[in-house]
Amino acid sequence: MSPTQLSLQYLLRPSSLTSGKLPAIFMFHGYGSNEEDLFSFASELPEELHVISVRAPYNLEPFGHAWYSINFDAEYGKWSDDDQAIQSREKIVSFIDEAIEAHNLDEENITLLGFSQGTILSYAVALSFPEKIKNVVALSGYINENILVEGYAEKNHHNLRIYASHGQVDQVIPVEWAQRTPDFLKNLGVEHTYEEFPIGHGVSQQNFYSFREWLIERI
Repeated sequence: MSPTQLSLQYLLRPSSLTSGKLPAIFMFHGYGSNEEDLFSFASELPEELHVISVRAPYNLEPFGHAWYSINFDAEYGKWSDDDQAIQSREKIVSFIDEAIEAHNLDEENITLLGFSQGTILSYAVALSFPEKIKNVVALSGYINENILVEGYAEKNHHNLRIYASHGQVDQVIPVEWAQRTPDFLKNLGVEHTYEEFPIGHGVSQQNFYSFREWLIERI
């Protein structure tokens, strides 16, 4: 199905449901990738989910897209453009609102699925605006407090559920960064699951089946 023109480009797999508001999952790819990457999961996800895989707004040369710049500086090391990340956080929130209206989505049953940089943005959206998100599947990423809205900790996160996983030998995002996640979420009162797998920066078959089962129980 051709997607409706919205503020961000995306791929769509329609829900199998033919009436009522639709449960939806929004997918956010990693740095240098595109909307086709995570969309490969779509055929294996529950049929009732309206699957929307989103392209990040910033173009990279010679190809690929990003939610924010990552600068590789020999003197200062690798650093991220948090201001650009905050802009992307707001773009995602606006896009979700647009998609809810355009596709008759259930605003109380919205799931985010991210990988790497897409996970960092998924955390930023869900923890900043917990009233908008029901579930998060957070693959190979971490929580960047610098891109959360001011006062996020005072918000009610008790209806939010998060599945987080990471590779034990991830060479891109150190597993130690992800291991901070459970305590962070516990302090906010977020129901969460955290798992590690003997892989690098990617999603193994075991990892996929694990988060799919988690999701099936919660949509």
